Amino acid sequence: MCMYCTVFKAICYSPTRRHPSLSLSLSLPSLPHTRTHPALPTTKGDDDHNPRTTHKQGSSNMSWSRPICRTALIHSPSSSLSPSSTIKMMSMSMRRYSASPSTTAGPFGANRQDAWKWFAKTTIGCSIAGLALSFTILNDANLAPLYDKMQSIKKLVKSTAKDWGMSISIPLLPEAHAFSLPDHGLHPPHYPWDHHKLWLSYDHASLRRGYQVYREVCAACHSLERIAWRNLVGVTHTENEAKTMAAEYEYEDGPNDRGEMFMRSGKLSDYMPKPYPNEEAARAANAGAYPPDLSCIARARHGEEDYVMALLLGYYDPPAGFKLPEGKHYNPYFPGGAISMARALYDEVVDYEDGTPNNASQLAKDVSAFLAWTSYPEHDERKKMGMKTIVIASVLMGLSIWWKRFKWAYIKSRKIVFKPPKVPEV
Repeated sequence: MCMYCTVFKAICYSPTRRHPSLSLSLSLPSLPHTRTHPALPTTKGDDDHNPRTTHKQGSSNMSWSRPICRTALIHSPSSSLSPSSTIKMMSMSMRRYSASPSTTAGPFGANRQDAWKWFAKTTIGCSIAGLALSFTILNDANLAPLYDKMQSIKKLVKSTAKDWGMSISIPLLPEAHAFSLPDHGLHPPHYPWDHHKLWLSYDHASLRRGYQVYREVCAACHSLERIAWRNLVGVTHTENEAKTMAAEYEYEDGPNDRGEMFMRSGKLSDYMPKPYPNEEAARAANAGAYPPDLSCIARARHGEEDYVMALLLGYYDPPAGFKLPEGKHYNPYFPGGAISMARALYDEVVDYEDGTPNNASQLAKDVSAFLAWTSYPEHDERKKMGMKTIVIASVLMGLSIWWKRFKWAYIKSRKIVFKPPKVPEV
């Protein structure tokens, strides 16, 4: 390879092309005249008068304003390529390594405004695409048939292997039994709760009706030990309504000045009263069964409010062959299938204040939503904080990428050259 081909290669692959603010200066020996390839015709007014492609005689330094020079396309005699092949390769290199602003400015645009536009479009596009995929393709309705198909393929492979007298196990397709009926109960169905959506909160009208169902039906056996009257303010009732409901109950307080305990009306700071004074009294009143506290029942059960609603509506006649113990009721969603609690919700068992239809399904839906709120009272606040966090994190991420891009541009594109000191002549 001749010296001029070496110069051309150094120019084409120079690191200074990574940043438009850097220029390249090459030190070459004196050139007696301008050399051009015979296959590249030059005309007057073209290369002879182009300061970017002309070398002056006797010049020791040659400054390039463009990284590719047509007069530097010198074909080496030792090369095995023909002149026409060399010209094609040089033309492709010139087109690929063009020094236009669109290619030298960087991957994010020619200036900061283009970079900001690119980041904004990318962030919005990725967010929209992610939401669209999660709500249209990657949802339960579309993934359930896929899982069923995988299970059918697994059964087919196992049956085929069994016919051939082999035993086979497929680790990539494990059997997923969230619940088995004899031991853990039937898996509850999924209901379309509005508060499960990203931009929606609890239905507070439903929470108010759910508290009414709890107070008139469930409170006779179950307690809400972790819910105070003040927690209802601004969620299901106003402050005056909560004070009125709390005043209907009496709480033991004291001691007074004489050291005696006394009874007083309830206040907003008091917790909701228990139906039984202790666990022994609760078991004695319910044939040995202990009614659990419902403060965190949704959080404590697999399926959460889906399980609560399915359990309240899941009372059926026991199937053939199922031995139901005395005093128990058949419910396939309860572990073991036999539950001590009788069915409590029927049509028109509660009269709603707002005129909502009071069928059993509506009652179960409202009280399940209310018990979901008692388990996650911070649900709405967490969603608000999550939206603020996403907005702030997106801005900080964009600033971080911008800072990294321009902070490291000089470091990545710099070129370090070692120049040995001149040895003084003796």
